[in-house]
Amino acid sequence: MSKIEDNKKRKQSTLLKTAFELFTSKGINKTSISDIVNKAGVAKGTFYLYFTDKYDIRDKLIAHKASELFQHAYVKLLASDLTDFEDRVIFLVDHMIDELSKNKILLDFISKNLTWRIFKHALISCSNQKEDINFMEIYHEKILGEGDGAFTDPEVMLFLIIELVGSTCKSAILYEDPVNIEELKPHLYQMIRLIIKTYEKETITIL
Repeated sequence: MSKIEDNKKRKQSTLLKTAFELFTSKGINKTSISDIVNKAGVAKGTFYLYFTDKYDIRDKLIAHKASELFQHAYVKLLASDLTDFEDRVIFLVDHMIDELSKNKILLDFISKNLTWRIFKHALISCSNQKEDINFMEIYHEKILGEGDGAFTDPEVMLFLIIELVGSTCKSAILYEDPVNIEELKPHLYQMIRLIIKTYEKETITIL
């Protein structure tokens, strides 16, 4: 990496880090682009080299944070000996839940702003952070693998799992409502297995 590219990457990372600090302390609505660039110590023109507005940096920031969470979980999965698809999905979900339980600021930020559109579009197509991973590619090629054709709508199935986890875990982690997260996990993972089984293609046994 050249010095110019390294400098650009450093500035972009600084803007993302600064935006996260301000968004989680002041809120997105009360944070302006001027606030971000002033705290980051860069010119406003530099901001527009990487982002179109504060909502664009929000989307890329959420995608980047989601990518980090998944990447850490995926590295752990690779070190395991799990081969069953259901077990692999639950392993990933469990690891990410544990990480969010340790970082409630990140949990609150992601839960308020992460949507399927942002997750799929910003993370996969629009992120300028080269260290971010292509989640959908890994999902289809590495996690589903040869079993990709075993499900009727693998992307819809993934959407439902993400929505289920996102909508139930925040309350359990932050407020222990209706139960704490450890008590919720068995119920949550049972529902994930049911979702997966719902989308399994029927197999015909020839006698």
